[in-house]
Amino acid sequence: MEKKTFPEGFLWGGATAANQFEGGWNEGGKGWSVSDAARSHLDIDVQDYAKQNEVLMKDIEEAMAHPEDLVHYPKRHGSDFYHHWKEDISLIAEMGFKVFRMSIAWSRIFPKGDEDTPNEEGLVFYDNVFNELKKYNIEPLVTISHYEPPLHLCL
Repeated sequence: MEKKTFPEGFLWGGATAANQFEGGWNEGGKGWSVSDAARSHLDIDVQDYAKQNEVLMKDIEEAMAHPEDLVHYPKRHGSDFYHHWKEDISLIAEMGFKVFRMSIAWSRIFPKGDEDTPNEEGLVFYDNVFNELKKYNIEPLVTISHYEPPLHLCL
């Protein structure tokens, strides 16, 4: 079989969203985001997008009453990039990635969304991620917010 290669300058890579991937939802000073209150709805047809993504005040109150519940709120743990970013970046480097599209969890930097001073632990986390990507010559392509504003701004 003939080996095929990407053309010069092709940006081979992958993409993630903090609210689906990062985990560490209540660590490092991160505040609640809308995604942290988004319950999985196995009883609703996945093709009914409006119903699947509907979040009412009673749903938010229920979510906040059960911060330990990772089963019904899967976006709280994602695939736990927050604790495994070094290994994950090493693996994507093995796959030959040249670019990594990722989002920044707004509520990790500004827990309530309206602070004057950013959360230092959140800045350190992303700084470490960017430095690790640089180590492997992987270009970060950053989305500032991926459907996950701080919950405080939405109430």
